[in-house]
Amino acid sequence: MRQWTTLMDGINSLQLSTVPQPTELKDDEVLVKIDRVALNHRDAKIINGDFKDSYPTPSNPLIPASDASGTIVQVSNSIAAAGKWQKGDRVLSLMRPTHLTGPTTAEHAASGIGIPGPGVLTEYRVFPADGIVAVPDYMSLDEACTLPTAATTAWMALNWDREIGRPRRGKGVVVLLLGTGGVSIAGLQQAKALGLTVIITSSSAAKLQRASQLGADYTINYKTTPDWATEVLRITAGKGADIIFETGGPATMEQSIRCVAAGGNINAIGVLSGTTDQESGAGQAIALSLIRKNATLKGINVGPKDRTEEMIKAVYEPFEVHPIVDRVFGFDEAREALNYLYGGSHLGKVIIQV
Repeated sequence: MRQWTTLMDGINSLQLSTVPQPTELKDDEVLVKIDRVALNHRDAKIINGDFKDSYPTPSNPLIPASDASGTIVQVSNSIAAAGKWQKGDRVLSLMRPTHLTGPTTAEHAASGIGIPGPGVLTEYRVFPADGIVAVPDYMSLDEACTLPTAATTAWMALNWDREIGRPRRGKGVVVLLLGTGGVSIAGLQQAKALGLTVIITSSSAAKLQRASQLGADYTINYKTTPDWATEVLRITAGKGADIIFETGGPATMEQSIRCVAAGGNINAIGVLSGTTDQESGAGQAIALSLIRKNATLKGINVGPKDRTEEMIKAVYEPFEVHPIVDRVFGFDEAREALNYLYGGSHLGKVIIQV
């Protein structure tokens, strides 16, 4: 089989090699033929070495990427006897195959695929039988491979507080999405399926027009309206946004705090604006602002298997939501696909057809 590997030294240094296909399975494993891989901004940053402070440089070449859809081609004897999975089943990978429920732990993080463990940018991969999810019947494999990380992260951002009795539903709930990447577009589709009001930002008029076509109620071009927090407050008659997808990081956090509603949630999802140091006292100012509004700032780092399954049953299957795929590249075009993703011109997900 063929696979791509990296030493976290740059997208253009990715290597394509041929290795033996797995043939032996443990009792709790299945072999999946990878059909599609959905790329995340995280994958490009890992390959470029941007996360070297978080992840050590691998001593051996690392297979990158975490999100895939595929078809089971072999099951272990015990899995076959239990009827859990069978050959021909269409399945999704999970970023952390041991994270089945509850909060993320260090143990779950250590099981991550794409880093620290081998990823899915390969023609075949062995998975633990519990570490995969069934593809919805109505979905194509192109659409389905977008669900494991981007869509699940969006679902967690919309619904992480459900466990404390505050479900967010209906037009009175305002969601602010920063940017039009994979998580934001998945959040847009989910929010509209649930009847929420959506505001979305971008520097591209073309992307904002596309977002409107997908159901966004309000759009803000942050290039022409740099003080977008004031515009959010104007749109909401001073109330602010109940749920914010904060994908920018340091450069956008202050405005997010200004326009979050009282009792609202700011979901820290990304750092697309960079990770430069903040000026002295910024942490205290953020804390005081959150206290005044009784707002919550929470880091969202994907979610467990049961929340992915919950999302599929709550939104995708009943409403037959079709995830947005921006562009599909061939397997031999992995470098081109990652450079295209890193360039940021996409809306929705970038896919590699294996």
